[in-house]
Amino acid sequence: MSDNLSNLGTYKQFLVSIKQQVKSAQAKAALSVNSSLIDLYWSMGKMIADNQALFEGRNNYVERLARDLRVSFPDMKGFSRANLFFIRKFYQFYLGADSVLQVVRLKEGHSSPLPIQQPTAMDKVDTVQREVGLENLLNSVPWGHHVVIINKLKSLEEALFYLHQTIQNNWSRATLNLQIEQELYRRQGKAITNFKQTLSEGQAVVAGQILKDPYNFTFLSLEQKFHELDVERQLTEHITKFLLELGKGFAFMGRQYPLIVGDKEYRLDLLFYHIRLRCFVVVDLKVVDFEPEFAGKMSFYLSVVDDQLKTANDQPGIGIILCKNKNKLEVEYALRGMNKPIGVSQFTFTQALPSELRSTLPTVEELEGELNIGAN
Repeated sequence: MSDNLSNLGTYKQFLVSIKQQVKSAQAKAALSVNSSLIDLYWSMGKMIADNQALFEGRNNYVERLARDLRVSFPDMKGFSRANLFFIRKFYQFYLGADSVLQVVRLKEGHSSPLPIQQPTAMDKVDTVQREVGLENLLNSVPWGHHVVIINKLKSLEEALFYLHQTIQNNWSRATLNLQIEQELYRRQGKAITNFKQTLSEGQAVVAGQILKDPYNFTFLSLEQKFHELDVERQLTEHITKFLLELGKGFAFMGRQYPLIVGDKEYRLDLLFYHIRLRCFVVVDLKVVDFEPEFAGKMSFYLSVVDDQLKTANDQPGIGIILCKNKNKLEVEYALRGMNKPIGVSQFTFTQALPSELRSTLPTVEELEGELNIGAN
């Protein structure tokens, strides 16, 4: 067919456009299916919760309901006893804090719970309607992610945080689980910065949100005595995990990035570009406690980066100082007089076992051998 085309380049562009339309339609279809499923589970959760008192104690009505639904809909998944309990918990979890969720109830003619003489129907008029923003939020997240959230979290504010992060970062269920285990909610936006004084209001808000404290580098394994170059090397060797910890939007530019000032060369520990902030981000690693002079050095680096790397389309660069420990008051004083945007955070890591201790531990092969002997 290509031989009959007068302009192969035009056809290729046309093909790319068609593929984009197909992918867009697939994504919309998947989102529509998920939205319908979440709406169904919400309504089912309400019915199960509303009828709990009516059927409680009668041979476990949820188990019977699961069995009957599987018989009636053999081709549908999601009707196991365990999932029906999750469906009920899902409804109750997001319904239970009206002051936070601003859940809007349609007038049902009752200020107290519905009477339980008859099972309540899944009638659209009788269902509790979610706030529009919340409904869109819930419908945009796959059910498996919801199960992880309601199974691991008790705080509604924390759950909403992870829902937003899942959507913004397109997290898989495994990644969501990892971020919850590493307590991202308690670390996000907690760095000490001078962003409010040095950036525009909008830029300061976004920049503040992307920084964490502490950064979790537990995927590193450092000896008892280690140097900054050891940290840099391992971070770049584990660049995928490092970028995941940094968050969405960071593009890695280089390690020990050279800057020439006059006849002298300086090297940045790590250099990134942030897509959303549209600025360079300089990361300075310190394996000691924070010292005030670190802020002055970072201010110097940012001045050079803004002069040599920044273009007319870029925003001013941002500096992140990562240190082993810090004193909050000391950091605040150090940043107070700076006119460059700088944030200071700590980082945590996994310390490797001393070599003399490692030599006393059995290897994997030795453990497997012992297990095989025991099995025989």
